[in-house]
Amino acid sequence: MKRKGNLYDQMCDKRLIIEAIENASHGKRHHSHVRRILCQKDKYAEKILRMLQEESFEPSSYIPATIKEGSGKKQREISKPRFYPDQVIHWCIYLVLKPWLFRRFYALNMGSIPGRGVHEGKRHIEKWVRNDRKNTKYYLKMDVRKFYPSIKTDYLMVKLRRIIKDERFLRLNEKILRMNDGLPIGMLLSQVYANFFLTETDFYIKQQLGAKYYLRYMDDMVIFGPNKKELHRMRKEIEANIGKIGLRLKGNWQVCRFDKEPLDFMGFRFYRDRTTIRRSIMLRLTEHVRRSDRDKCSYHLAAGVLSYLGWLSCTDSHTLYEKRIMPYLHVQRLKNIIRRRDYEILQSRIHRHAGSVGQNVLPGEGVSPHQYCPGDPRGRGAEPYHRLPVRRNRVYEQGVYRPDGRPAQ
Repeated sequence: MKRKGNLYDQMCDKRLIIEAIENASHGKRHHSHVRRILCQKDKYAEKILRMLQEESFEPSSYIPATIKEGSGKKQREISKPRFYPDQVIHWCIYLVLKPWLFRRFYALNMGSIPGRGVHEGKRHIEKWVRNDRKNTKYYLKMDVRKFYPSIKTDYLMVKLRRIIKDERFLRLNEKILRMNDGLPIGMLLSQVYANFFLTETDFYIKQQLGAKYYLRYMDDMVIFGPNKKELHRMRKEIEANIGKIGLRLKGNWQVCRFDKEPLDFMGFRFYRDRTTIRRSIMLRLTEHVRRSDRDKCSYHLAAGVLSYLGWLSCTDSHTLYEKRIMPYLHVQRLKNIIRRRDYEILQSRIHRHAGSVGQNVLPGEGVSPHQYCPGDPRGRGAEPYHRLPVRRNRVYEQGVYRPDGRPAQ
């Protein structure tokens, strides 16, 4: 296998570092320390470039936090790296790895990879179970126990050295990975290296075990087959294979007949003739919709309900929708709540930036991007704050904003 080199030199590029700063700032631009760095991107990019050239970067300690995830509100302990310089350095590594490392991943690995995801995985499973009944008679579903914390740095670095020969790049990665015992949940690079860590197992299952239909979503795996004994044999061999790299399967693995027990995977329940949403997600959506029907509905609740509805629209759950959701749902009201919040954010950004360049803005007045980005005739100065935070981040480059957040014609 040919190993990749010259990765560290690619990182030592000021344009790539500025791109990393912008990517790392998404969702954090309301924080004052992030705004300060965005206003002086060139200055901070130079500092990071100097760190990389001198190899003087030392990772900061992570900030621990607890989140409640999913419809079951499962608690997870996460570790948040500091924005500067840690997250920016992580993004530099990610941008260098992405063009070639992602091509090495198994084609039906659907987790945390741009262009893939649960809906792409759903499309493949539906095609298999509807077009090939014989080879999808049974399924094996399993997942890895404590996946992220179980990935040891020593095993991961051995795998990285097999494909990368740039010693400076490897030293930087090892310095970051040694900060935690296992991969920390919450770090950008964790999901990349977690996918990479199981890539050899993916090809082992496909090529050596001969699984015809196999799909993985992070540490959750499903294999279809015509024979239960063959699936049990595969499970034992997979368990032995991942045991060599310090991983173990959970004890709740299943081998089931598909026609008797529908597959519950990636938030969906798969049948031969239809796909519905997982019961726990439906109950959660019903609860959120009924809460949103009250007098007070927060921005986050409105956004969450609309997001769930997008998920529901990709399933065959119309009867449940009519019975449990439609009587309490007011989509236009939820959209108005989100528009109102986005308009308030937009106005605060306009006033803040107009004040920073000495402009006096009366309440309700709009400000053209030309007024607070005078260095660029198209209104794209040092800060990308004239972007509307919804509707695909459209950039309005001409005209003055109207009170509804749209540019005047």
